[in-house]
Amino acid sequence: METHVLVVEDDAEIREGVSIYLKNQGYTVHGAANGKEGLEVAARGDIRLAIVDVMMPVMDGVTMVMKLRDAGYEFPVIMLSAKSEDVDKITGLNLGADDYVTKPFVPMELLARVHSQLRRYEKFLRLAGGGEETQRRVYTVGGLELCEETAEVTVDGAPVRLTPLEFRILTLLMKNPGRVFSAEEIYERVWNERAVNTDTIMVHVRNIREKIEIDPKNPRYLKVVWGIGYKIEK
Repeated sequence: METHVLVVEDDAEIREGVSIYLKNQGYTVHGAANGKEGLEVAARGDIRLAIVDVMMPVMDGVTMVMKLRDAGYEFPVIMLSAKSEDVDKITGLNLGADDYVTKPFVPMELLARVHSQLRRYEKFLRLAGGGEETQRRVYTVGGLELCEETAEVTVDGAPVRLTPLEFRILTLLMKNPGRVFSAEEIYERVWNERAVNTDTIMVHVRNIREKIEIDPKNPRYLKVVWGIGYKIEK
């Protein structure tokens, strides 16, 4: 079965280079030179992952990611950013990107992140579609309920839409209510790799809190234990 990957990058040389590496790994690659073209490709094809540059003409990568999420696309997005674009990088994560790679990057690092994101996304799709015959596991804390098998989350009965990574982070915390996890431990358990930069954990936790809390600034469920980490309150 073909796996379609979208590469959105205005630098034709970088776009072509990334595409060659992905094709050599067996992926079907679609290219776009800006966010507007990227959205058009996403609307046409069965995209499973997008690699999106931050700075592009016509429509930048941050705007594209925001529009993807607003339109209901849930496939993972890896953002490419220069070291000078930290603000845009964090903004992209806030708006729904799943990971980022800083330019210049080693191709094998990008491929490793692609493989990792796709594994998680395919598992997420199987769970959401009931493709794995496992005993139904539901975790409940107050009005917050998570079903691991159907990948569904509700708050006081109302459904909440999480990205695959947000779902995995929340699952880890809800399986262990009251236990404090450091950002490094969350990263290593969810990404299945050694934690190098855990800034993304802070951003994902903030996004989860915006979705499950009535008042994110005064959270009922997802708490920060300052200087230590994060937990789901019992």
